[in-house]
Amino acid sequence: MKTDLTDTTASKINKALVKARRAIGTPAVGMVLTLVIVTDEENAYDALKAANDASREHPSRTLVVVKRVSRSPRDRTQSRLDAELRVGADAGTGETVVLRLYGEIVDHAQSVVLPLLLPDAPVVVWWPVAAPLDPAGDPLGALAQRRVTDTYSSEQPVRELTARADTYTPGDTDLSWTRITPWRSMLAAALDQVTCEVAAVEVEGEEFNPSCELLAMWLADRLDVPVKRSLSSGPGLTAVRMHTDSGPIVLDRADGSLATLSIQGQPDRAVALKRRDTAELIAEELRRLDPDDTYASALRFGVERLNPSVPFPQPGPDAKGAGAEGAAADGSGANGSGAKGSGAKGSGAEGEPVKGERVSGGPAAVSTELAVEAPVEGAAQAPGAQGPQGSPSASLKPVPSGLSGNGKAAK
Repeated sequence: MKTDLTDTTASKINKALVKARRAIGTPAVGMVLTLVIVTDEENAYDALKAANDASREHPSRTLVVVKRVSRSPRDRTQSRLDAELRVGADAGTGETVVLRLYGEIVDHAQSVVLPLLLPDAPVVVWWPVAAPLDPAGDPLGALAQRRVTDTYSSEQPVRELTARADTYTPGDTDLSWTRITPWRSMLAAALDQVTCEVAAVEVEGEEFNPSCELLAMWLADRLDVPVKRSLSSGPGLTAVRMHTDSGPIVLDRADGSLATLSIQGQPDRAVALKRRDTAELIAEELRRLDPDDTYASALRFGVERLNPSVPFPQPGPDAKGAGAEGAAADGSGANGSGAKGSGAKGSGAEGEPVKGERVSGGPAAVSTELAVEAPVEGAAQAPGAQGPQGSPSASLKPVPSGLSGNGKAAK
């Protein structure tokens, strides 16, 4: 059932919702939270579709706030609120109100949203695009217990991670972090199967992909080892290689769907790591409304600590750039070099620096300027999906093993 209201108020919208519920025979409110989506007209359809799909798991009142652009000075001084109400089959398992704001009311969206919130129910605010740098300081974000952004949709996603760390408030989260949960879960499970000490890690993925940066920061924060960030053509995150004293542990996903887990001394195993859609990511985020301390710790580790000049130890006796002859555990010898070609300026063969590679050291690493090139046109694309947040984010501060399990990877 759909109802259109033109030049209306929040009070009239509430009355129309009660009338619509009675008309379809469900006068009781059986929703568990209020989901506020702040977006523009271009992205409103996709965001609302994802929210409706997620409502099958989390029945909610969805308020879509669309701030319309006024084309003339006269329009900017005239406030108007239009609303589209959807109840029943048209709104998933909850109810939806699309709010279109015009004129001066655009700067006071919280005054429209506040009377429409479900009483005594949690509030989640989601910005699919154009999220504020300080979500908790935003008037709408201040109403919520949980604030969801998506760094992947920004113009400069890697640089925006620094701003997120500076303004982090408990309750903030990011869909770029949610996408890497299956990777974090699988890497923790892999270290549970062997007793080893991790010496270094390489994270391979697309350039300007914040999920790859967050995974690298999480590994560096949890394991306290150098983590090299290398580039690939994608899609998304493609591989993680852990160099251990028991042999390499590799999780490789070349096609964006099926990955291969390789552990020294064990047969290779196929692992399903498909890129999931936005509806699955939002549903995963709504399963927990408490602050994500693991995300906060990884975010605060800081992308500015990625240092392209730190050598990376390569596994195997034949590896050039940081071979077995004289290479230290952190990839540097007494004079900053290992085997042939592993000088202080790079980790490529014959001493040539590898463009685009960044290494994250442990807490003792020296902070440097963020080495990120200007984003190429088209680099910020629609959000992909690499996995929800779920269980592994709860407490992966290494037990004696690193991520989890047995061994001495953590310090």
